[in-house]
Amino acid sequence: MQDIEAIGELLRHPHRIIITTHQNPDADAMGSSLGLAGYLRQKGHSVQVITPTAYPQNLYWMPGNDGVIAFEEKNRTQVEQLINEADTIFCLDFSDLDRIRDMAPIVRQAAARKVMIDHHLEPEAFADLAYWDPTAASTTQLIYQLITALHEGDLVNTDVAACLYAGLMTDTGSFRHSNTTPAVHRMAAELLERGIDVSSIHRAIFDGVSIDKLRLLGYVLNEKLRVLPEYQFAYITLSADELRQYRSKTGDTEGLVNYALSVEGVRAAAILIDRGDEIRLSFRSVGSFSVRDLVSTHFNGGGHKNAAGGRSKLPLAEVEAKLLSLLPDYQEELIDSSMFKV
Repeated sequence: MQDIEAIGELLRHPHRIIITTHQNPDADAMGSSLGLAGYLRQKGHSVQVITPTAYPQNLYWMPGNDGVIAFEEKNRTQVEQLINEADTIFCLDFSDLDRIRDMAPIVRQAAARKVMIDHHLEPEAFADLAYWDPTAASTTQLIYQLITALHEGDLVNTDVAACLYAGLMTDTGSFRHSNTTPAVHRMAAELLERGIDVSSIHRAIFDGVSIDKLRLLGYVLNEKLRVLPEYQFAYITLSADELRQYRSKTGDTEGLVNYALSVEGVRAAAILIDRGDEIRLSFRSVGSFSVRDLVSTHFNGGGHKNAAGGRSKLPLAEVEAKLLSLLPDYQEELIDSSMFKV
């Protein structure tokens, strides 16, 4: 689904545009949203970015962040009015309206034309237009490709480039993951030519960690990380009480699963977090083992082969027990999952 020409025609004349992204937005979600917003404003459009939930403070540095509205019950009327008055709604970095939580029915019933830009598998057919490519490393890569395909690369100024680079860097694991292609490096080089400071972007996202987050990390690594060598698998569980104990804020658990995956000999890892209303699961793998298949089959989720997420309404202990009961079924595949296979 690559409606590039139709999207270009849609953007020919200035109008009112809403940009939204998935719940608990990460750097790719915010980078694509604010990067697209910066580009569209240069074309004369009236643009409002609305996120379905709050997002981490380490993303507040992005140009355009000050104007973002994070949806909550107390501003529901304002958000509904903005969405209902919009001519176009861009849905970025998600392909299922359930990913925007309480905003889903508002967006679904809106008269505005909906445009989905995403790189996740199995999209829901809710959009009027789509630019969807599951081989893309990040949604920011798709935003950049869209802009350049419309021959408007000159509108990728330093601010837009910084946002797009942030999503590209994080979704490739700082250019370490298997989705780091020649096209990714070419895009990074072209963004560098726009004058971005890659060192500052990296520091803004990964440094400046709060003491509470560091203490949570120490607790997780010392007390909560469990390694199962017979499955080449490691996992972490965090209860709602533990999150409260360490005063965890939005984004503080981001990346914890990667520590489990970094253990020598581990080929797949998971973190199970009690968010109060549901258990959120995040899986990572290396090599040929597809955590997406595991999550989509058993945990109401999806994503990519080596990075996927799911959810469950069961209590945390039952979700953990379910995961452990599944591992014998995947043992042979996990053990055979060489990191050098694709």
